[in-house]
Amino acid sequence: MTRGLGGHSPANVSNYLGGIDFPADKQDLVEHAKKNSAESDVMEVIEALPEGQYESMADVMKGVGEVE
Repeated sequence: MTRGLGGHSPANVSNYLGGIDFPADKQDLVEHAKKNSAESDVMEVIEALPEGQYESMADVMKGVGEVE
């Protein structure tokens, strides 16, 4: 599986974003991950995502792929 920044897989990113309501913007993703006590390297990936509106977890994973 492709590994994200900090050696964390995209699955770890989606784990910390579990239960988020879509659509969500980047700030919503950051706040949700913090609320779920995301590890610092996972937070780095989320904070590096492109600005914009995310309609689904698939959109988030596409953004994660762009950050790698």
